[in-house]
Amino acid sequence: MAYDLEEQEKLDALRAWWERYGTLCVVIAFVIAASVAGWRGWQWYQGHQASQAMGYYEALENAATQDGDDAITRVQAASQTLRDDFAGSGYAVRGALVAAESLRRRGELDAARAQLEWVVAKSGDAALIPLARLRLAGIMLDQKKYDEALSQLDNAPSSFAGLYADRRGDILFAQGKKDEAHAAWENALKLLGTDPLTQIVQLKIDALGEA
Repeated sequence: MAYDLEEQEKLDALRAWWERYGTLCVVIAFVIAASVAGWRGWQWYQGHQASQAMGYYEALENAATQDGDDAITRVQAASQTLRDDFAGSGYAVRGALVAAESLRRRGELDAARAQLEWVVAKSGDAALIPLARLRLAGIMLDQKKYDEALSQLDNAPSSFAGLYADRRGDILFAQGKKDEAHAAWENALKLLGTDPLTQIVQLKIDALGEA
């Protein structure tokens, strides 16, 4: 009898606990299950987005190696999709750089410039923005927009200082400022150190002396 009373007390205590905390337990269990499901869903979505972005990037790379107006259209379309729909994927920035180079080779300077300006203004990728600015200065040089080109070379990051100085020399030379171009190229030699590019810079200086 004592045993039955003890069991009944335990059951009554359990029932009372459940009446007090049961709803809370159900809610907590639901929140945990929903959180796990949401996290797995987010991971799937992220993976799906990355897979789609990679597909567009590969299509862009493939089109960039081909010739003809159709290839240009496909390069621009793939890059636009990456920038519009997958801007945070990493493929958008790399795609814009590939597209810009492809368009530059085809003489589509305005279109190439637009790609690089997006990288500089919108990408937020601190590692690739300096490269985009360097290439943008080169396109502006080809367009004879010298002051705009020089403005891209301000505040050069240390890892690009030598390359920026070399490009500055190119722009100054195109403006007919030979002394300033010489000084810029000399500075580039110092900053580049043992980089193989110093041979090309030295050739520019030598050619300037002979001009």
